[in-house]
Amino acid sequence: MARAVAEGAAGFENTELTMKRAFEATLEDLLACDGIAIGTPENFGYMSGAMKDFFDRTFYPAQGKIFKKPYVIFISAGNDGTGAENSVDRIARGYPLKRVYQAVIAKGEVTDEILDRCRELGQTLAGGCELGIY
Repeated sequence: MARAVAEGAAGFENTELTMKRAFEATLEDLLACDGIAIGTPENFGYMSGAMKDFFDRTFYPAQGKIFKKPYVIFISAGNDGTGAENSVDRIARGYPLKRVYQAVIAKGEVTDEILDRCRELGQTLAGGCELGIY
């Protein structure tokens, strides 16, 4: 799913794309980006521990340094994905980040349709950033 989001975002001439796992991502990465695509599996109805760790490491140091930076969410879920989606949204609002598109949630198997929606997610985020919409 992450590769499909990146494929969609990479289609824009002035877009520089960086992909990192949550444990590798830093405050500097968050501050430097124009938009962020947040991907997580749903674990026990919640975001992954790695994603929560990223938020824990960056939340307070980011306060006052970002305002309504656009983000999108994609989730691989064993259940319905809403628990993970809600937990990411709740924390993101506190930064504050601004969600700019509906989440893509794969409930079970990741299908070609889901991958197409992930590409569209990446295109929407990158295109909006490039055009200055967000």
